Amino acid sequence: MSAPRAVVLLSGGLDSATCLAIARAEGFETYALSVAYGQRHAAELEAARRVAAALGATEHRLGHVDLGQFGGSALTDASIEVPTSGVQENVIPVTYVPARNTVMLSLALGWAEVLKASAIYVGVNAVDYSGYPDCRPAFIEAFEKMANLATKTGVEGLKLEIRAPLIQLSKAQIVQRGSALGVDYGMTVTCYKADDEGRACGLCEACRLRRAGFEAAGLADPTRYVRQG
Repeated sequence: MSAPRAVVLLSGGLDSATCLAIARAEGFETYALSVAYGQRHAAELEAARRVAAALGATEHRLGHVDLGQFGGSALTDASIEVPTSGVQENVIPVTYVPARNTVMLSLALGWAEVLKASAIYVGVNAVDYSGYPDCRPAFIEAFEKMANLATKTGVEGLKLEIRAPLIQLSKAQIVQRGSALGVDYGMTVTCYKADDEGRACGLCEACRLRRAGFEAAGLADPTRYVRQG
């Protein structure tokens, strides 16, 4: 019998690379989907290509949707500065992109239905994260319910599972899990202000969380930095 199929949302960052490795380890034939959504740190898309090839994705596709046309986020609007002073407790930061995970999961859902995939993997995290509302378990549960109500395959009985294996893990635990599965994190780009070569700023919240994760895991950080923060 052939292996079950899974679509894996692959940004090119640490978390999504770990997700792809987990999906493969759990026996899925993996189909990686990256999305150019108007992000300023587009170097992550080249990183996604490298990661998909290295981790044996059957196919890697790049979807396009212009969330930048609406603005509202430091990640899509050059007039909004990416913060480097950390985030405030109970305040959703300006790096939140309105509806991003909803849109990306919807694109993944469309491909999953065509592939007759039984799972979508997404690297959201509700522990070491920046307070984004679309990284919470309640959102994942609600999207899964919607997906099975809104698709031909779901109505006909092929149920789709939205898997978020990192959602309750700390960044250190994510790094340890991925390292055990052979992920080369030197290929990934996590920084919100990465330059065209994929070098990280070392100062933004994404860089802070990533670096702290490697430190807590007791592993060397392979990230290439423009400067040390």
